[in-house]
Amino acid sequence: QDRLVESGGDSVQSGGSLRLSCIASGYSFPQYSMAWFRQDPGKAREGVAHIEVDGRTEYADSVKGRFTISRDNARNTLYLEMNSLKPEDTSMYTCARGTWYLRERLRPSEYDVWGRGTQVTVSQ
Repeated sequence: QDRLVESGGDSVQSGGSLRLSCIASGYSFPQYSMAWFRQDPGKAREGVAHIEVDGRTEYADSVKGRFTISRDNARNTLYLEMNSLKPEDTSMYTCARGTWYLRERLRPSEYDVWGRGTQVTVSQ
């Protein structure tokens, strides 16, 4: 089965940093685009960062300059480095695999495999 497992979520103070990891298994990781999303209970899922097969990236305006998405194809692992964290960054962060036909980055329907998520909490 194609699976994604996130880790690295924690509780930190405003201005702090965290690095999230997402380990992929069951498929050829280097051949797929990947992304990070976040969602609070009762709110819509928000696209955070996307990375293509060739390494090109795209970010939500709210995290540009603070978050960095990267991938280590040798380890089948996706990362999200988060700096200068703010209370509004508090959310459940989930990684996802893009479909082979993906055309619109950070649109949830363009992704077909999802992890269960890792919680990030930022206090003032």
